Amino acid sequence: MKQKLFVLFAAAFLLTACNNEKIQDEEKDSQKEESKDSTVAEMSGPPDSTQQAEMMKKWQDFMTPGDMHKEMAKQVGTWEGEVSQWMDPSAPPTKAMAKSVTTSAMNGLYLMDDYTSTMMGQPMMGHAIMGYDKMRNLFVSSWIDNLGSGIVQMEGTYDEATKTLNMKGRQSDPGMGKQTDIRQEQKWIDNDTYVMAMYGTGHDGKTEQKFMEGTFKRVKK
Repeated sequence: MKQKLFVLFAAAFLLTACNNEKIQDEEKDSQKEESKDSTVAEMSGPPDSTQQAEMMKKWQDFMTPGDMHKEMAKQVGTWEGEVSQWMDPSAPPTKAMAKSVTTSAMNGLYLMDDYTSTMMGQPMMGHAIMGYDKMRNLFVSSWIDNLGSGIVQMEGTYDEATKTLNMKGRQSDPGMGKQTDIRQEQKWIDNDTYVMAMYGTGHDGKTEQKFMEGTFKRVKK
């Protein structure tokens, strides 16, 4: 009988010890979380003068045009060219004259482009904004036109070896009822000539199709 009581007392003691240890561990974890939250709270507080100066320096650099903005500035001017347009890749393209007037905006941070042409027998007017995001090291652009109610957004990089600006993005395709891929290549032949080509998802919803290409030349005054 005494042996049984001893076993029961021992088991009870061990259970109590385990529970106490578990409680202590939980309290330690809780203290760690509180300490972590306190540290986060301190970090999320207002920056000191040194941090403020560093942040202002970074913002100043972010808002100052860099080398890529100087490259963008070369595109300022009036451009004219003939563009080929494909609705069916197996059929001959339709052709139309196009004009692009590009200006610099906001201390050279952005290019504003006004584009006029015709598409599918209708007058076409487009407007583009392009910049270079110095934090992400990417060219970024937005495009709108009178032939749709969506905004096309693209981003990409410049390949110095081929003198080509490669941009990719997404556009709303009401025919397919979904967003589809779009890609743009702008290849510079010289300072006064570039070839612009646009690619998008084909009618099968899978393969890529070229739907516009044109050679533009600077209009000399």
